[in-house]
Amino acid sequence: MKIEEDLLYTPKEVQAYLKVSSSTMTRMIKKGLILAARVGKQYRIRGAEILICLTPELAGNLREKYRKAREWVYDATDTTC
Repeated sequence: MKIEEDLLYTPKEVQAYLKVSSSTMTRMIKKGLILAARVGKQYRIRGAEILICLTPELAGNLREKYRKAREWVYDATDTTC
């Protein structure tokens, strides 16, 4: 099973990769151990986040780059004046 950095995965798919229970997966998302985006009533997790959990020493600045990109997207969609 190859994890693609740019693909989005469901929490159930991530559970299978990390071999954790659904309650642990929910806890990891809520505590911010895995960054997840909410799409409607569902969560989606980037493959890069899975790789960070599996190999933290190889992640480098990936988490910081992801946060900056995410902030940029949210700032660009902010329509308040």
